[in-house]
Amino acid sequence: MSKHARIAVRIDRSGPTKLHRFERFFRGFGEVAAVRNLFGRKTDQVLRDLRVEFFSAKFGYMGTSDIDGHLLISTHHLQHAPLRTLYLDLVHELCHVNQFRRGKRLFYPRLSYVDAPSEIEAYRFTVEEGQRIGMTDRELIDYLRVEWITEKELLRLARRMGLSARSPKGKAHRARLRR
Repeated sequence: MSKHARIAVRIDRSGPTKLHRFERFFRGFGEVAAVRNLFGRKTDQVLRDLRVEFFSAKFGYMGTSDIDGHLLISTHHLQHAPLRTLYLDLVHELCHVNQFRRGKRLFYPRLSYVDAPSEIEAYRFTVEEGQRIGMTDRELIDYLRVEWITEKELLRLARRMGLSARSPKGKAHRARLRR
């Protein structure tokens, strides 16, 4: 006789994901020069075909599915993050969408987040867009700060992006958590 009791339930594991059209919630990205440079003449079609999945949690921000390239977005982040943060996060994730479309890996579990080639490319693209919209190095470093990287990793990422972690008076800047 087995010492484990039989579990008398049935679980349907097909749990469908509800995907929405990206353009239903995010308009004007097809007119952003950086996005047009990313996808070229396919920009309108890529954005028209792109899907987004919203999840309800107070943790997490945005991500890109490595299964089919759709976006995953926390509704809490969507509702509470500053507009500029949402904009740059979307630009960052669109870079990951482009990587996915080109057959590139999105995740590197054996590397530090800040050393992953996909993140370096996406952050470089995002920092360039941040500079284009007039953000300072200090603001961009604050943008790069996330709770899953250490201060040392943040400074390494900032240096890789060509950002100075020094204030105009030469003192090291310690940005407050932005998210």
